[in-house]
Amino acid sequence: MAFFLRLFLEYTTVLITLWVWFFYDFFLAALALVLTFIIMGIVRSKLRNSAIPYTQREYPYTDAAIAQWYTAKELCFGES
Repeated sequence: MAFFLRLFLEYTTVLITLWVWFFYDFFLAALALVLTFIIMGIVRSKLRNSAIPYTQREYPYTDAAIAQWYTAKELCFGES
């Protein structure tokens, strides 16, 4: 689960941009790149803030670390 979440966080921006460039235009792809970069930044920060404890948020985390923290919290420590 963490691996697929990591792939989603890392490559969604590039895949959507290439898809838009292939089907539409270069300028729309540039707009899609900026827009998906902003959206994925928001998603990344929401996942980071919901999974990582407050005392450990001062450290920088990669996409893989955010995905591991999130899946560990949701799958291992989730409420039944």
